[in-house]
This record gives sequence, C-alpha cells and structure tokens, in this order.
Amino acid sequence: MHPAFPIAPMPAVQTGLDASWRRCQHDYGLDPSAPTLPDVLSGAELRQACQRAGRVLYSAGPELERLHAALAPVSYTVMLSDMDGIVLTHQAGPAIRRGCRRWHFWPGAVWDERHAGTNGIGTCLAEQRSISVHRNQHWRSGLHGLAGVATPVYDAYGRMAGALNASSFHPTPDGALGVLIASALLQSARQIELNCFMDQYRGHAIMLLGDAAGASVPLVALDRERHIVGATHAARAQMGLATTDDINVCLLDDTATPAPDAPLREAQTVAIHTALASARGKVAVAARMLGVSRSTLHRRIRNIAQTQATARP
Repeated sequence: MHPAFPIAPMPAVQTGLDASWRRCQHDYGLDPSAPTLPDVLSGAELRQACQRAGRVLYSAGPELERLHAALAPVSYTVMLSDMDGIVLTHQAGPAIRRGCRRWHFWPGAVWDERHAGTNGIGTCLAEQRSISVHRNQHWRSGLHGLAGVATPVYDAYGRMAGALNASSFHPTPDGALGVLIASALLQSARQIELNCFMDQYRGHAIMLLGDAAGASVPLVALDRERHIVGATHAARAQMGLATTDDINVCLLDDTATPAPDAPLREAQTVAIHTALASARGKVAVAARMLGVSRSTLHRRIRNIAQTQATARP
C-alpha cells in the first residue's frame, strides 16, 4: 500500500516514472489509496470519440487483430486510445473478457493520467513516449495487480493521435514480457502511421528519409513537381518542422543549396542517395526521378561529397 502521499524513492522512480508520480501528487492531488477505476463513457459519447479519431481508428484495425493474435496466449488485451485517454477499441480473448470489463480494459474507459494516475495509456499520452507500468509502479494502489505497456500512435500529418496499449490484470511478477510486448507495439504503431500516411497521400511519390525514430517512420510525400506536401512525425522532426506547419517545400531546386547543418540538408542527401540507388547510379535517370536537371544533381552530389570529406577527422 502507498502512504497517503509517498515521498521515498520507489521502483517507479527507478524506471523513469518519477515525473508521473510527481504530477499525481503535486499537480493532480490524487489519493493513491482511493479505490477508483477510470470512468466509462456512454455509448453516444464513445461513438463521438470514434468519429473524431477518423482514419486512425480505421487504419489501426488490422494491427490490433495481429497484436491480439500474438498476445492472447499470454492473456494480454490490446487497446487503442485517443489523446484524451478514451479507449476507442480493443481486442480480447473470450477467457479474459469478463476480467477486461471488470478492470475497464474496455471501449469507453477513460485512462487519462489526471484521474487514473500513473498508467500505461495515460502516462504515455502525458509524456508522449513509450511507457511500461508494471504492478506497483501504478500510482493508485487499487491498480497494483495490473500491467500496461503503451506507445504513441501518429496520424498522417505528424500529430500524436493516441496510444496503442497492451494490458493484463494478472501479469507475471517480474514483468519479463514487457520488452517483447513493447517491441511488438512499436512495430504496430509504425504500421498504423504508415497505413494512415499511404491512405492520405495515395497517388503521391513516397520517400523514406532514413531509419525509424521511435514509433514514427520518417516518410515524405512528393507531388509531381517534387515538392514535399506531406511528412510524418519523424520526418518533420528531421527537417525541423512543427506538426502545426503546412508543408510545401521544394526538395531540390536549381538555385538554393541549404547550409550543411540545415535540417532539410539531411533529407536532400537521403533523397539523392535513394534516387541514385534506384537508378543504379545513372545520374540522368536519378535527376528525372527527382525532378531536377542533371547539372543540379551533379552539383548537389559534389556538395555532399565535400561536406562528408570536411566532416571526416
């Protein structure tokens, strides 16, 4: 049991949940011993939340089914929440459905951190990062028998749209499955983002700008003039663009060359390498793919080579 307002370091502090515990104590004023489960919305309220989620909810369907197939043998349920912590949809096997209802692992439950305290969904949303909360790492003592792992889900415009979560009401004592579950959630979150992005920019050229960063894959959508008209969360971070910014950036042109440390420079470098690889090293073909002249592409290749030579020790 927690004391009324715990001060001594606990396992939650050691696993990176200390900020959440401070919010629960100082910002929310939550009594950890209060026997409180999350509120559950009415059917009409849940339908409104699902409508607001739009294409993200639709794109997540196949991934929730895949995750459920993988996690059902270890008695985990899979849930998708929106940014308010509202569970929009879930997948649970017949053997655990009754327990899921009892513990509010169910559509309409509101797992925001402000009311439910430290938990997988709510803390993931509050800190916008992947989170694992195991047993007594929950702020509320009534949730000490639970375990939850959650990771952010992003929409086609680079905005965080909610959290993908796997939870259990009888987890293993040591939390040994946490790392494997977190990895599975991460892959599914990336696929949901990809599904949303490909659906939104159907008919556009899609370019990968490097390795995935967390739950987001750095993708950009290009129009016929090779202007960037769409970018995922990771791509926006790579190019120094806020999620609120409209995008209409020329990936390559005949006039401007960004500084070596400019955020767009890395995107241009990846685009050039990708085009050259696709064109099997033929500059003329790569230039057509990028929508620039051969002279421009030759100049950019020289600039990249010079920058890389300068950067070598």
